[in-house]
Amino acid sequence: MMNMLQRIGLALSCLLLLVSAWAKSVSAVDVRDRAEILRNIDEYMSRSMKANHIQGASVAISAGDEVFYAKGYGTFADGRKITGDTPLPIASLSKSFTALAVLQLAEQGRIGLDAAYASYFPELSPRDPRVRVMTIRHLLNQTSGLNDTVNPDMTRAPQFQTLQEATRLLNDVQLAHDPGTSYSYHNPNYVLLASLVESVSGERFTDYLQRHVFVPLGMSHTYSVSTTQQIDENKAIPQGHYTILGRPVGHSEPLWFVEGPAGIVSTAEDMARWMLAQYSGRLLSPELMNDYHAAGATGPYGIGWLAGQDESGGRTISHSGIFWTYKAEERVYLDERLGIAVQFSTGLNAFVNYSAFLDGLKAIMEGKKPEASMLNGRTMETIILALILATLVWGVYGYFRIRRRNKRLTFRRLLRITAGRLIPLLLLLFLSPLMTLIGGGRVVPWFGIWTTLSSPILWLAVWSLVNMVHLACYFTVYVRTIKNGHSGASRRFL
Repeated sequence: MMNMLQRIGLALSCLLLLVSAWAKSVSAVDVRDRAEILRNIDEYMSRSMKANHIQGASVAISAGDEVFYAKGYGTFADGRKITGDTPLPIASLSKSFTALAVLQLAEQGRIGLDAAYASYFPELSPRDPRVRVMTIRHLLNQTSGLNDTVNPDMTRAPQFQTLQEATRLLNDVQLAHDPGTSYSYHNPNYVLLASLVESVSGERFTDYLQRHVFVPLGMSHTYSVSTTQQIDENKAIPQGHYTILGRPVGHSEPLWFVEGPAGIVSTAEDMARWMLAQYSGRLLSPELMNDYHAAGATGPYGIGWLAGQDESGGRTISHSGIFWTYKAEERVYLDERLGIAVQFSTGLNAFVNYSAFLDGLKAIMEGKKPEASMLNGRTMETIILALILATLVWGVYGYFRIRRRNKRLTFRRLLRITAGRLIPLLLLLFLSPLMTLIGGGRVVPWFGIWTTLSSPILWLAVWSLVNMVHLACYFTVYVRTIKNGHSGASRRFL
């Protein structure tokens, strides 16, 4: 009997040893795979930042039930390293936080999403009666009837100083369209929502976010500011940049009132926790959570998020954030329980596809190789530099060719030449309305146009200058033609 028990014990011991060895093997594979993923992420970020002339960035990844990765890349101007705990502005990613605050109060029965906004501010006396039809949901969905044309945002001078001041704008504004009928992305919609949270809760908006959102989610290094001046003055935040001809230029962010739509400063660590909360069920009731992540009635923009689907049909929520010297991108794959966010210390640039960073990181997380595109910032800036040099060479050649011109120049020919040579100058002069047209009605300040398109603007300026010199030469030739014509006619008369 004893021998039987010993044999059973020996067999169990062997089985336990085998299980233990298998578990260690699996654990070793997990560690090796994770280490490989992190190494691939580091290599990808370093390569992509270099290819796009980006000075600094941070990456946040949540996967399953954990903060999978949070790391910084690049340095401050003084050489300090950017880390996973380095604060960076998230710009318009802030809208989903403001939307959450509104939904929390709605869950408590203190706000009705389909109630009129003006009903919470009885002191308002709007001239446009449609303002009284504007609901909380209209503001959340960016269908309030407000846009940058009727209500300047970035170009407002002076900028708002308080949320209460922003709310009073509804007394005088004339809506661009009826509420709920048309989508217009407009930051002041979320300024008004922040004012609503402050009014209903009885707390300052920044304090409300701190107590009811940041602290419960463990976002200990996240806070909200009212203006971009507070970002510029904070030495813990790396200075922002824009790029011209491949060279990063450090610059302060222009003054802008951002409380509500774009005022949050956060870290990679905290943003990973924020994304984790989007599919962990910790924020709201299931019903309101579905509303929070759903598309709006007139398009994909819902309640502080753009709702969509990935290639496999899984649900996604995303948002981008734009300052002129900072940028941020965020995407959460709800069904896959994966979130990716990247914050940059370089602003919007026409040659940089910031959302491609998310695509590349997603591919690495899936064990795939991220796609590399030749249309990156470095390539495009090189092309612009080549165009500038070619324009200068063409300008010098054209100058001497025109000066040596012996053919007569007619007035009709001069008009055609003038019309053609004025094209780059006209593009420069009408760049602002063109940007508004391309940007879906958003009115962009000249500094924003410059930082976004600095290299193309420089090329257009060189091209315009060359053309002006050429036109001066053509006018000289035309005057000479007229004089020669008069001189010839006089000789024939004599």
